[in-house]
Amino acid sequence: MIIGKKSKVLVATFSPWKDGARLPTNGMVEPFIRYFSKRADDFVLIDQPHPGSDMVLPRIECYKKGKLVGIKNNSFIVSLLLPILAITNSHKTQITFKIRDFLSVCDWVVGQGKSIDVFIGFESVNALAGILLKKLGLVKTVVYYVSDFSPRRYKGNWFNKLYLVLDKISTTHADATWNVSPAMSEARKKLGYNMAKISPQIYAPNAFFKEEIKQLPLKGIKPFSIIYAGTLGPENGPQIAIQVLKEIIKKFPGATLTIAGGGTRKDEESLKGLTKKLKLEKNIFFRGFVPTNKELYDLVRHHAISIAPYRAIPNSVRWYADAVKIRMSLACGVPVVTTKVPPMGKEAERFGAAISTKDNPHDLAKAVIEIFSHKNKYLKMRRSAITAAKENTWENSYSNALMRTGHLV
Repeated sequence: MIIGKKSKVLVATFSPWKDGARLPTNGMVEPFIRYFSKRADDFVLIDQPHPGSDMVLPRIECYKKGKLVGIKNNSFIVSLLLPILAITNSHKTQITFKIRDFLSVCDWVVGQGKSIDVFIGFESVNALAGILLKKLGLVKTVVYYVSDFSPRRYKGNWFNKLYLVLDKISTTHADATWNVSPAMSEARKKLGYNMAKISPQIYAPNAFFKEEIKQLPLKGIKPFSIIYAGTLGPENGPQIAIQVLKEIIKKFPGATLTIAGGGTRKDEESLKGLTKKLKLEKNIFFRGFVPTNKELYDLVRHHAISIAPYRAIPNSVRWYADAVKIRMSLACGVPVVTTKVPPMGKEAERFGAAISTKDNPHDLAKAVIEIFSHKNKYLKMRRSAITAAKENTWENSYSNALMRTGHLV
């Protein structure tokens, strides 16, 4: 089937909302809209607000020929969940929100009474809704789209087992599984999934719009500058980034570290406390959460090196998920120093655009100092970053995934 000729595409995903605005940190919402709304004759996006957002009911957006033509209200049935969603609305996985997600997809499709040509369900609960609707003859093709996966995603044994059961059902009964990292397919193989019986495992990497892939001239880059761009949770290693700078300034006193990203108040206070303890207040700049991708990319481009010091925590999703901050750095022409944890770090290293080390301050600092000390090495890594990012577009990612799923675009 060719998407675009009277085709109907439905995507169910999620994003955080704050102050009545959608934040660009989760769910690939904008890429979905920009890619599919211009191709499908009828494109609908069900955006399910992430727990902790300032709204809790799904937002149903309808598009025609690339333009938003309507925002539909939730049905009375879905709206009945409002009180319990409001009570459980906090920043963590909530069963009530999973029920909302499953119900919102089923309710919308059944209510429309129209067959959906392609349904893309972001994460397993949405995919399961699509699989049920396919059994009922209301969906033709179901894609299970996975952004985070780990064999030990949750601490609770029963909840983690449920998570894996849902993943296995989704990979088995969907028509295709889109993984943002090839490590996800390998993890399923190690878990004992019958790879011959589950749906095709298709690599659909995170990407960028063409206008986002650009670099500054060398004169626009601050010498000996390092950027950490990402959330401030300890698994991402912002504490290590600060400790790295302490070693670097022994050789390069003018070196700086910019920390851009949001986190809990406790995370922020801990990092600022460590900065003060190590007497790095003049060398470290805290930018806080950067609200738009454009602002974030502009900030990254002005730095010489990007640091992504993911910690080697057993069973962390970072071993299996895509590292968007590394991709973003390459798109901005910025070489990366990272750890052995993220699959994307290994890919960037193969391109010659990154150095990966053990997750400790000494080894990471040594890698940064090596780059700062050898201009030719830095320039070579920069060229490699630019080359690696050139074709990393949403157009390529989604078109390739659709063709491998059996749809022309």
